[in-house]
Amino acid sequence: MVSSSSIAVRELPIFPLPEVVLFPGRPLPLHIFEFRYRIMMNTILESDRRFGVLMWDPVKHEPATVGCCAEIIHFQRLPDDRMKIVTLGQQRFRVLEYVREKPYRVGLVEWIEDQPPAKDLRPKAKEVAQLLRDVVRLSAKLTNQKIELPEDLPDLPIELSYWVASNLYGVALEQQALLETLDTEKRLERETEILTSTRNHLAARTVLKDALT
Repeated sequence: MVSSSSIAVRELPIFPLPEVVLFPGRPLPLHIFEFRYRIMMNTILESDRRFGVLMWDPVKHEPATVGCCAEIIHFQRLPDDRMKIVTLGQQRFRVLEYVREKPYRVGLVEWIEDQPPAKDLRPKAKEVAQLLRDVVRLSAKLTNQKIELPEDLPDLPIELSYWVASNLYGVALEQQALLETLDTEKRLERETEILTSTRNHLAARTVLKDALT
């Protein structure tokens, strides 16, 4: 008897990237110039336009085991067969093993999803969205710049959790941990902690700025 998990297994070309974590539903523009990845992209464009993005682990010096499938939605060929592509994150996956290493890695992967929530997460999502608005408002005040959240900010808890995670900057290992989390509530809780800390830090700086001006 074939298990349900084995049905969701496929081979996927793998593109490791340092300091980059892709999330479902989020765009990722790339400039393809390395020869092996030019080969990879040309091959992908002749099939389903999908490949796996994995963060390169700077500690272990190897790709992470959990990543996100990217689908090419636009591409532009440049001189010397270089390419600019725009991709969109699809399903998350876990690498079970590598079936090929050259000219580029190809992994046998299984798709992974969040567990169904045990309770209504919309209140938690609203809390996260409010924290986002606070952080943006304080950042705009500190930098004297106009900073706004997008009008199409996701309102579904899981999609909002991906959006927030993808917009954290300079914390790739934290983003990777959020990508690997298979519980929407836990992801939102961790983002609440991060945003609360950021808001409090920005609020303190704002008070100091007001006191000095």
